[in-house]
Amino acid sequence: MPLLGRHTIEVMEKATFAGGCFWCTEAVFQRLRGVKAVRPGYTGGSLKNPTYRAVCGGDTGHAEAVEVEFDPQEISYEDLLEVFFHLHDPTTLNRQGGDSGTQYRSAIFYHNEAQKEAAEKARDKLDQSREYPDPVVTEISQAGEFYPAEDYHEDFYNRNREYPYCRVVIDPKIQKLYKSFSAQLAT
Repeated sequence: MPLLGRHTIEVMEKATFAGGCFWCTEAVFQRLRGVKAVRPGYTGGSLKNPTYRAVCGGDTGHAEAVEVEFDPQEISYEDLLEVFFHLHDPTTLNRQGGDSGTQYRSAIFYHNEAQKEAAEKARDKLDQSREYPDPVVTEISQAGEFYPAEDYHEDFYNRNREYPYCRVVIDPKIQKLYKSFSAQLAT
């Protein structure tokens, strides 16, 4: 971290991922060390100031996504990519589980050339590994305007753990995170 006089300045970076329902993606990234904030929202489409209802209609071009603010001194972008690729299915076009439509596509929205190169390298390496029987279809696009989701979507899993979707869909992702990525978890 750069020093300014006697004060330390934290340099945060931003990453934007779409991997199906943003409730799932938010819950996963919130549990990683070095992640300072996770905001659910919409990006990648044409409509200004989209709403949940409009995005769910599938005509805006937006994906449900999360904007992750992280400290690269604590967790690397490459680590975030690894978690992203292994906690959703990057081989299903416009679908994650029971959620279908372009708003649920697998996508990485890069904020600079280094992120673009890292994302392409991680996607290609995963595809070549044949870890998944089908080809990886994750879109890699330059980040555009990110529109925060309505307030009731924020911190959804943590506030609604008994909600059936949380128990059936998100809980298994959290369990997989704890099992496969224990070294990256916040304490």
